[in-house]
Formats: sequence, structure tokens, C-alpha cells
Amino acid sequence: MLYLVATPIGNLEDISLRAIRVLGEVGVIAAEDTRTTRKLLSRHGIKARLMSYHQFSGEGRTRNLLNLLEIQDVALVSEAGMPAISDPGYELVRVAVEHGVGVSALPGPSAVVTGLAVSGLPTHQFVYLGFLPRKTGERRRLFQSLEDEKRTVVAFESPHRIRKTLEEMKLVLAERPLALCRELTKMHEEVFRGDAAMALDHFVQPRGEFTVVVGGAGLRAAEYWKGAAANRPGGRSDE
Repeated sequence: MLYLVATPIGNLEDISLRAIRVLGEVGVIAAEDTRTTRKLLSRHGIKARLMSYHQFSGEGRTRNLLNLLEIQDVALVSEAGMPAISDPGYELVRVAVEHGVGVSALPGPSAVVTGLAVSGLPTHQFVYLGFLPRKTGERRRLFQSLEDEKRTVVAFESPHRIRKTLEEMKLVLAERPLALCRELTKMHEEVFRGDAAMALDHFVQPRGEFTVVVGGAGLRAAEYWKGAAANRPGGRSDE
């Protein structure tokens, strides 16, 4: 069996009892970042064999894991959150399915749904874009394609590109309400709500990873967000 085990996106206590049990029982844990996973396992007293599995692992490592799956259970974990979602682990899942290996997901933390839930924006339908394109032109074309999108949009962005992203959103999606969720579940967690121009004024020297949540077409930030209380930071963790 291949177990897809969701791991914390920040706070190490955000892991299920079932996940702790399975990680302690499987023969091998395939980890996107073995250093991060060792920290998690140590926190919960889990001793297990680790193998690295990331975007540069190649077909050889996938075959090795497939061979192991013929004789023992394997757990797949990403650096943070749900494996196979914006994560190279999806390739191992695809190959496992092709070869008739059972796949079971242990649900848990996800920056996508966490950011969406805390954003305050509509949640009944949403579009997930993953990591935004690195190139300016590609990002701008993506935002232009969203001008008529009525569903809430969720994406990831790095601190190094968030201001450029906001500048492009200011040009294309200027009036849309948005929530920028920074360092979710970590010590310096913050959720900023407003529009792109307001966010640019707020995040002068941005730090931490961002989950970007944008309201759909027809919503205006000036009408949607009311009151300064919308931008009280989260700021709590005992990681």
C-alpha cells in the first residue's frame, strides 16, 4: 500500500493520530525534504527508514519505490501539507495506480484550504492555480484570463515575487477583494485583507510564504471589506 500522509504546514502539532501511527508502521517513508521530515519524526518519537523523493529524483528512484511497494508499505510525505498536491509525489501516485498498487490518503493540513477558510472570501466554489508563474508576462496573462472568473481563486507565491504579483494584480484585478495569508499556522501568521493597492502599502518588505486568495468577478474590495478589524493578524503558534 502507498500511503499519502499529510504533514504540518507549519505547526508540528498539526498532525493526526492516524498519520503518526502509519509513519511508525511503514517500511519506508519517501520524503520530499528528508531534513524537514526528520524534524517531524523526531518531535513525535518516530523511527523510520527515509528515502528522498523530489522533483529531481528521476525515474530510477520511482522504480526503486515501486519495487519496495511490492513487498512492504510505503508512506509518501511532502515538505509540507498534502503530498501530490503541487508536489512531485503525484508521479509516484500515477505509477503506483498503473501497476495496481493500492493508494490511500490520510487527510490533513493543506495551505490551500486553510488559506481559503480563513480568508473570509466565498468558499462554495474556488479555482486553485498552484504556484504562480515566475515570469511577469505569464503572470499577467494568467490574471487577464481571470477577469471574468466568478469563483474565488487560490494560489501560492514567494516573498521574493509577491510585490511584483500585487503590482500586476493592481493593473488587471484592481478592485477585487483579496486576502494574503502569510506563514499560516506559524509563529508570525498574518492574514491581510483588502485589495492589491492596499496590500502593496502593507507589505513593504515581505517575508514568509504566501497563500493568495482573490475574490471572484463582480466583487469589489471597497464594498466587501468593511472596518479595520478585518486586518488583525493571526499571530499564534507554539511550534
